[in-house]
Amino acid sequence: MGIIAEQGIVLRSFPFGEADRVVILLSPNRGKLRTVAKGVRRTKSRFGGRLEPFTHVDLVLYEGRNLDTITQVSIIEAFPALRSDLDRVVAAGTMVEVADAVAQENESEVRLFLLLQRGLKALDAGPVHPDLVPAFLLKAAAVIGMAPALTECAGCGRSDDLGWFSFSAGGALCGRCRTAGAYSLRDGLVDYLAGLAAADLGDLPASDPGFSGEALGVARRFMEYHLERKLTSLAVLDG
Repeated sequence: MGIIAEQGIVLRSFPFGEADRVVILLSPNRGKLRTVAKGVRRTKSRFGGRLEPFTHVDLVLYEGRNLDTITQVSIIEAFPALRSDLDRVVAAGTMVEVADAVAQENESEVRLFLLLQRGLKALDAGPVHPDLVPAFLLKAAAVIGMAPALTECAGCGRSDDLGWFSFSAGGALCGRCRTAGAYSLRDGLVDYLAGLAAADLGDLPASDPGFSGEALGVARRFMEYHLERKLTSLAVLDG
């Protein structure tokens, strides 16, 4: 055990004891960090609001057996604008929920960290792009090694007649490979999804209102299927 310096993005936190708080962060070098901020719930805490969700912070930690103790924290980027409206909060909540679900402890998570950072930067820069969340979900699937097949059939590899999609088979299917559980997709939707998966989160192409909702539905259900859990941050959209 000793003193270590690290950075991370706050994913979530919860009360611990009378005055402490457990803070879960995503670190590029050590993956998911489980830390404790002692006395942070007291009104005179020196940490103040530096450990709010979505905040990118610099940390000094004292290593412990179960939880590392935060001894110093400074803000690298607070992303204040994304907290200004519900749409951006929902999108950011979805991003950190996915990161929390897939990140491993004590393993390098550089790609996942950079993806989350880019997503939060895009949200902070302006209103939510209609396709930002599905694009993030598709990219997150790629980072963890389960990217859906979108440019060729997941069954045989052919690149034409991709009119169906199977969550269990791993993506788009052609007419010859479609299974009983495959969903029929509108013409052009697979190409639309492929474009989102390839685009930069900060420079997404103009959205198509005819495809945006369906793209989110497919990307969300694909991620939920492989995570074997619902994305609770998106539940507000189901009302």
